[in-house]
Formats: sequence, C-alpha cells, structure tokens
Amino acid sequence: MLAPTAKVLEDLAPTGVLRAAINFGNPVLAQRNAETGQPQGVSVSLAVELGKHLGVPVEFITYDAAGKVFEALAQNQWNIAFLAIEPVREAQVAFSEPYVIIEGTYLVKDSSPFRKMEDLDQPGVRIAVGKGAAYDLYLSRTQQHATLVRAPTSAGAVDLFLDENLDAAAGVRQPLLKVAEANKELRVLDGYFTSIRQAMGVPVRCVTGAAYVRAFLEEQKANGFVNKALAASGQSDVTVAPLQVN
Repeated sequence: MLAPTAKVLEDLAPTGVLRAAINFGNPVLAQRNAETGQPQGVSVSLAVELGKHLGVPVEFITYDAAGKVFEALAQNQWNIAFLAIEPVREAQVAFSEPYVIIEGTYLVKDSSPFRKMEDLDQPGVRIAVGKGAAYDLYLSRTQQHATLVRAPTSAGAVDLFLDENLDAAAGVRQPLLKVAEANKELRVLDGYFTSIRQAMGVPVRCVTGAAYVRAFLEEQKANGFVNKALAASGQSDVTVAPLQVN
C-alpha cells in the first residue's frame, strides 16, 4: 500500500494522533480486556494497524453505544469510527466497504408465540432497541405496526425487555445468544431481519482520507488480518465481508 500523503494525514490525523472511536455497545467489534480494562477486538486491531500505516499514535475514544459515536461527530471527537452503514449516517460519514456482516435478530421469551421475523410487526407489539443502533435505524424505517421502545444502549435494551415485560429485544445475534444461553426462559429467533454491514468511517468532508481508509481496509480483508483479529477476540463465528469488486 502506498505511503500516506500529507493530505491523508491532514484528514485522518490533523493533530498528529489518530483518534479512533470504539463502540463497546457491540461486543462483536470491541470488548474490554478482562485483566487490563483496555479496549480490544477487531475494531481496535484495525485502528492500531491503520495508525501503523499512517505512522502516528492511536488514541481510543470509547462509547457505550453506536448512536453516541455518531452524535459525537458533531463535536469533532474522533477521526475514524467503526459503524454500520446506514442511510441516515451517510450524509455525515464517508464509509468504507464493510469488513464484517452481522445479523440483526430478536430475543423473545421461550413461551412467546413469535417464531418468524415478520410475526413481530403487529399492532400492540413492543420491541426494545438500543437508541441509534443500526438495527434501531433499520426497524424505524421498515416496521409499520410494532412499537419500538428505546434504551440508551444495546445491553440496556435487553434489560428493558425483561424489566418492562416487552415482547422482544432487537439486537446483534451473538450477544443475544449469550443472554439466551444464560436464561433458559429466553430464545433467539432463527433468521434475521437485517444484515448489518459494519464498516470504517470518517467525516464526510475528508475525501482523501476516506479513499485511503477504503484501500487500507480492502487490503486488511485480503491479507487475512480481519479474520485473524476476529479469531483473536473470540469472534470466529462472524462473517468477514467479501472483497470489493472493482
């Protein structure tokens, strides 16, 4: 990969430091190390590797929800973020192609009559979601009858579902499966209501930096870096997105 130009560095690390927004709200992408408390996961690994390519140190700016990452862009809190591609975000964020594909699905009570995704879009059905998460944005666009009840974070959506006796909690399949494994009175529906395309993103004004990030990420998918980073963080069951076809 070509060395970064002065314009790339101006876009991605204008202060000489790459500020990377890390979202702990999606444990597929980022987790806290149990011993050190430091960020780890595929998004952290990609940020570190990008910093190496740029020749600059990396500062992690951490959040507990994707919606908060997006909101922080208005305060210029980060230079690079790891978010799902969503139309409402694309006006402000220039996205790469996705690096992983994850499924949005539902957690329900085992006694629930719901068996299929479409069963839940009915009048009177209440679904807990994490405010501003990709699946919240998707369901807000597509659900016609069910009511979305928002929690501050994705983890909080599960608590809201249980505490308020709602009909379901929407979320990413992997963490919902862990909840169901720990509580036999809950289950995760088969299938998914959306494929969530997780990508790297920069402020939309950073055109040159965005092009560099796109090329960087395709290289990391092609050379196996993304797959290895997922495995190293215990997320080997996640699908790496296919390479971009030019």
